[in-house]
Amino acid sequence: MEIKNKTTNRVPMSLLLLLVIFTFSKCKKDLNEVNPESPVNNTETTSAAVDSKNGIKTLNLSNASSDGGFAYKAYGISITGDSESNPSISKLKVFENGKELSAAHSKHDDIRKIGKGRFSHWSNALYFSASDNTDPRKNGRTYTYSVDGSTSSVVPPIVTNPTAPGVITPVESGAIIGYASVNGKTTGGLGGQTVTVTSLAALKSAVSSNNAKIVKVSGRITGAGYINVGSNTTILGLKGSSMEGVGLLIYGTNNVIIRNMTIKNVVTYSNIVIKEGAHHVWVDHCDLSSDRNHGWDYYDGLLDVGNRSDFVTLSWNRLHDSHIPMLIGFGDGNTNDIGKLNVTVYKNYFYNVSERQPSTRFGYMHVFNNYLQNGSGYGIGATMGATVRTDNNFFENQSAPIRTTYNAKPGFVSGASTNIYKNSGANIISTSASTWVPTYEYKSELIPADQVPAVVTASAGATLNL
Repeated sequence: MEIKNKTTNRVPMSLLLLLVIFTFSKCKKDLNEVNPESPVNNTETTSAAVDSKNGIKTLNLSNASSDGGFAYKAYGISITGDSESNPSISKLKVFENGKELSAAHSKHDDIRKIGKGRFSHWSNALYFSASDNTDPRKNGRTYTYSVDGSTSSVVPPIVTNPTAPGVITPVESGAIIGYASVNGKTTGGLGGQTVTVTSLAALKSAVSSNNAKIVKVSGRITGAGYINVGSNTTILGLKGSSMEGVGLLIYGTNNVIIRNMTIKNVVTYSNIVIKEGAHHVWVDHCDLSSDRNHGWDYYDGLLDVGNRSDFVTLSWNRLHDSHIPMLIGFGDGNTNDIGKLNVTVYKNYFYNVSERQPSTRFGYMHVFNNYLQNGSGYGIGATMGATVRTDNNFFENQSAPIRTTYNAKPGFVSGASTNIYKNSGANIISTSASTWVPTYEYKSELIPADQVPAVVTASAGATLNL
């Protein structure tokens, strides 16, 4: 029986040779990890390169696309690139604002996961990452390359920190600034039915559907746990209203506005949580608090954003008496947040807190005109490749106003010099300064840093007369 099996299972020699060749070539390809697709067969005809002088060509990034993680790809490179048979033949040099990037011939998996200027010229395509892992299509830098060994002569652009003339009256008319108005609009329950609620049961029922609706909260509502908020919802706290013990959960829904709510002492959950792909959310003029008497594990945070959420604006809120008021990006392992978590945080008042004002991972955060007072730990944290633009914030009595070093990997910070640091320790920033600035208009809302304490303390929180 054993001899019979060997005879009937014998593989012809020619087929065996083919299998060996196929297996060897596949192993080599997997080892190099540099060919996630076949650019040589790509039919894209729009070149990403535009000729310039002195052997330097400029990348036109209007047609570049994400290749996952920190990697981006552009087609149209006209010289011979690397291939499986010649994995180091390309002589391409790549420059960011005139400074040469490295390392060339990088594995595509390293470009995606590590980035930091790594690139690969594979066939007719360039796979590359920015030096600080920002999106090269948005960070405002010029990317050039040479095909003949030329040295880049591009002069880095001058980055001017935004300023604002004179005193600007706070905008309280309902205008949304920042990411909640990018790539779509946040209108909440505009056009829907308006209802006023005075009990927990009525509130849960009123906000549960995805139909357009405006829900006004009156009086004091108490409870435990959380309330699921449906899409196309506006929740407005009427003057003197409050919620205690129960939070709001925006779980995978979109087009949500929460304004003028006072929410405090929510156990187990954060007061407001935005997660699971929720997008286009505006939280404005809310008063969120717990206390610091029960230890760090008794309460959660006050206002958290994570798990692939996107296009969020958090403005004019008071976040106080909490160890961990604001978290954007829930864990170092949540790499699916890369490309998401575009969040604007402006004119909020953080006081009597420990840290997370906010703490950020992975995304792009614009943090401007916030007043951070009496924080016993770090103020703004940028980690896990997150890019944070700071504009005209006022730090007072903060142990470490800005920090990048407390999670597994650091993030990147731009605009640190625009802030005021009063009675505060030094920033702990381990990465080179970024030049990223968001592309939406915000300068009409920006006020000088020295005016932030007076303006923000006067108008932040549930101060609207609704």
